[in-house]
Amino acid sequence: MNDLLKQRIARMVETLNDERGYQILDYIEFLDSKYAERSRPGGIFARLTETVEDTMRAGKLPIQAISGTMGLMDSAAKVMKGLAAAGQAVVEEAVRATESSSNPPEASNPAAGPLSP
Repeated sequence: MNDLLKQRIARMVETLNDERGYQILDYIEFLDSKYAERSRPGGIFARLTETVEDTMRAGKLPIQAISGTMGLMDSAAKVMKGLAAAGQAVVEEAVRATESSSNPPEASNPAAGPLSP
């Protein structure tokens, strides 16, 4: 889908209430199940969030309860991404420190040349 079409759809959806938004989501999921060419990307947390949302919708919970729960899960996902990024940075720094300590330093004065007997 091109960017202009995505932006146009986003502008239209932004003006809708949550109930209409879920109706649109239902229709998009229907189209996806019928015409999808590839599987949807997403990590385990995204699939978990979708499963919780679908379960709540199937249980006919109020839209406000579903929206609130999805907001909390979105916040939790952001925290988890931050933790994962911090963990990755620590690992990368540890690898760099290990690599620099395992490489012996070069001669401190290369201009002096080799030692003569």
